[in-house]
Amino acid sequence: MSWWWAGAIGAARKRFEEDDVDAPLKHQSVALILGVTGLIGNSLAEILPLADTPGGPWKVYGVARRPRPAWNADHPIQYIQCDISDEEDAHSKLSVLSDVTHVFYVTWANRPTELENCEVNGKMLRNVLNAVIPNSPDLKHICLQTGHKHYVGSFEYFGKFAHDTPYTEDLPRLETPNFYYVLEDLLFDEVKKKEGLTWSVHRPGTIHGFSPYSMMNMVGTLCVYAAICKHEGAPLRFPGVKAAWDEYSVCSDADLIAEHEIWAAVDPHAKNEAFNVSNGDVYKWKHFWKILAEQFGLEDGGFEEGERVTLQEMMKGKGAVWDEIVKKHDLQATKLEDVGVWWFVDLILSGICPLDTMNKSKEHGFLGFRNSQKAFVLWIDKVKAHKIVP
Repeated sequence: MSWWWAGAIGAARKRFEEDDVDAPLKHQSVALILGVTGLIGNSLAEILPLADTPGGPWKVYGVARRPRPAWNADHPIQYIQCDISDEEDAHSKLSVLSDVTHVFYVTWANRPTELENCEVNGKMLRNVLNAVIPNSPDLKHICLQTGHKHYVGSFEYFGKFAHDTPYTEDLPRLETPNFYYVLEDLLFDEVKKKEGLTWSVHRPGTIHGFSPYSMMNMVGTLCVYAAICKHEGAPLRFPGVKAAWDEYSVCSDADLIAEHEIWAAVDPHAKNEAFNVSNGDVYKWKHFWKILAEQFGLEDGGFEEGERVTLQEMMKGKGAVWDEIVKKHDLQATKLEDVGVWWFVDLILSGICPLDTMNKSKEHGFLGFRNSQKAFVLWIDKVKAHKIVP
């Protein structure tokens, strides 16, 4: 079974027993993951060290600003606590990693305006590249993760100047500030300075994955909302608009994105290209909402006609309720404002249903996919297994 197909049917995790331990090692790669506690970083930290991961065996450095959380601690990586927005901290901790061969840049910072986002995110990537490129003689490839905001605009301009769907990678940039464009230009300029260094840009849609630290934690936030409804004996009411309820959507599985980035990092046919990355199917929230309700034993409140009530409004003042739930079920100690990213879910369910195409990735050799419905359940199970929700 190929690596891509095994991942597609959910069998990619921890398959060490299937590998021939006596086989000669053909590759030795060293990954540097920036944002290792995020949705994609956490998946990369799980997948890269596996015995059958292409390009391996892999040695993995994982960088994040905060101390290493318990839910990330099982991954066999070298964890580096570093604030890459601090030039001195980034240089002192990253410039010494002279064996890095592949960089996976999967982090970002959120500020009130997009111009501020351009400044801080550009600084972060520049600090990393300045520390790593001159000091890693064997550096081969840099993966940069951006996303659908390349096509629909930043949060500040979300949907106001969006391209028509389906999104293809050759669509021109929107004429609005966007830190994704800043990161791309910076990457393209810096890569030219080192002969043989290649790049890839990855543009997922809404990401379904696991990370209580993520600022765009869709599945985790919905699980927290469902747990509060369960605790209060309330039905699971859909907080979005009718368009989001009825129309087709796409999502991007975190493990699939990780596989996509690994593919681009090691496959010669994927160099110096930008790629969309989504699961390859479509879904409707009216169907996913029923699944979410079932997973928590709730009445499906569905979509109600009338004035929209957002999660931000419904969850006001629920901090004490969440504290009760955490204590009652002996969950990981979290605060509601950390695990409930209400604004982001409200934005995703506001009626913009972006659809993209995976044709370019397929034409370049990537055939990975996910069943979005099955994967949605698996991520809910993971949030429960790590005791973030009961």
